[in-house]
Amino acid sequence: MRVLLVYPVFPKTFWSYEKILDLVDRKVLLPPLGLVTVAAILPQEWEFKLCDRNIRAVTEEEWEWAEIVILSAMIVQKKDLLDQIQEAKRRGKLVAVGGPYPTSVPHEVQNVGADFLILDEGELTLPMFVEAINKGEKSGVFRATEKPDVTTTPIPRFELLDFSAYDSMSVQFSRGCPFQCEFCDIIVLYGRKPRTKTPAQLLAELDYLYELGWRRSVFMVDDNFIGNKRNGKLLLHELKKWVAEHQYPFSFDTEASIDLAQDAEMMELMVECGFKAVFLGIETPDEDSLQLTKKFQNTRSSLAESVETIIKAGLRPMAGFIIGFDGEKTGAGSRIVRFAELAAIPSTTFAMLQALPNTALWHRLTREGRLRENKDGNINQTTLMNFIPTRPLEDIAQEYVEAFCELYDPVKYLDRTYRCFLMMGGPSWTAPAKFPELVVLKAFLIVIWRQGIKRETRWKFWHHMFSILKRNPKAFDHYLATCAHIEHFYEYRQIVRDEIDAQLQEYLAQGAETPYVAPVKEVKEVKAAAEPIAS
Repeated sequence: MRVLLVYPVFPKTFWSYEKILDLVDRKVLLPPLGLVTVAAILPQEWEFKLCDRNIRAVTEEEWEWAEIVILSAMIVQKKDLLDQIQEAKRRGKLVAVGGPYPTSVPHEVQNVGADFLILDEGELTLPMFVEAINKGEKSGVFRATEKPDVTTTPIPRFELLDFSAYDSMSVQFSRGCPFQCEFCDIIVLYGRKPRTKTPAQLLAELDYLYELGWRRSVFMVDDNFIGNKRNGKLLLHELKKWVAEHQYPFSFDTEASIDLAQDAEMMELMVECGFKAVFLGIETPDEDSLQLTKKFQNTRSSLAESVETIIKAGLRPMAGFIIGFDGEKTGAGSRIVRFAELAAIPSTTFAMLQALPNTALWHRLTREGRLRENKDGNINQTTLMNFIPTRPLEDIAQEYVEAFCELYDPVKYLDRTYRCFLMMGGPSWTAPAKFPELVVLKAFLIVIWRQGIKRETRWKFWHHMFSILKRNPKAFDHYLATCAHIEHFYEYRQIVRDEIDAQLQEYLAQGAETPYVAPVKEVKEVKAAAEPIAS
């Protein structure tokens, strides 16, 4: 069987990082880990080719070669996913589709002609698909009622990837998250009981990347790396030995909940293994909103102090923020900006709240009749909310745009980054000295020209750079790389403003909805449900 694996295009988002990637002559931040894992689970006598459409288009030769086309996508990739299904069908190909978006709303891929729906997690449903193919079946829907044991997951077929195109590689140690955030689809897709691979299994994946010649960063794409702290620490103890034996070939980034700050041992192990940054779902500094959306883990200690603890341990925070929670008071955007400044968080993903399919939020808003017609939540920074909020949508959108632009004001960004790295801790070891690649030197010179000469940041750029070099030299390379990130956001903030403004004008022209007002009984029930858990 000749299988063409196709990964659809991402629109421009916070995470697309085009301008940063241009600096180092790379195309994409991360590879399609799901598809190379699919290739590892399917029969190994099958033949595979992979096309990441974020790098290039599918060639005529690939279309002609393929007997079956397999696609996987997240919700933000919806448009190109549907287009590629239709293109494959136009060419008479069998089409199989899986991943988070088809699993959440399977009817949408069925409606455009997908033959096979391989839903939920592939370790269980891909064998069903293979059995159907072996029987000569031409269509089918495959679902699982349980979660797979990920210790059986094989090493992904990393060799199918074009390493030169990616800035980082991806590996996954665990799936699932123990928390119950109302807006999150992770717990819907992967459950609240984190399942982990064995340390030996994850190290085998790193061995394979090492053998293939990879020597840059690795993102552990866990839903919450500390969801199972015991198993996470078991991995880190083994990883610490592995990176030392291999002369620290990779740096690592990951995602974790803010309660990471309460576990000094975990943070120390992460830093000693070469972890550089951690994405934290902070969402909002407004405690009432955190309670309402059931993000109780963020209410148990000071958020600002937690971020400071994580920075001092040696991890750069990347924070997720959301505006538009029910009951939110005016000025939420400004409060988020003030918090990011106070906590010295350089990079923040910031978006308006979206109700994602099948989440607790989605079901609640459906019961309340608040979902806006034909509006899918896609968690992109350039999308209006897809439901009727409790204050005017136009007010939320305006606050959002102004706050987003303020967060990525070049001077403010540089100052936050500087304050972050002044207090940044670091590992006990020093990586072997390596002469930087020419492309990295070129990128550094471009950053110097833009931030140190051309822009209004020029005086601060030089002051901050030499100050970090003097006061925290171990963090110098990481500091400069983080400074370079503004090259993406500097332009992207205008994209956010233009697209949100255009959607807002269309929304107002159609007649703005009246903000939702919850019945008194409903408000009391929500508060009563939250209080016992939060206390």
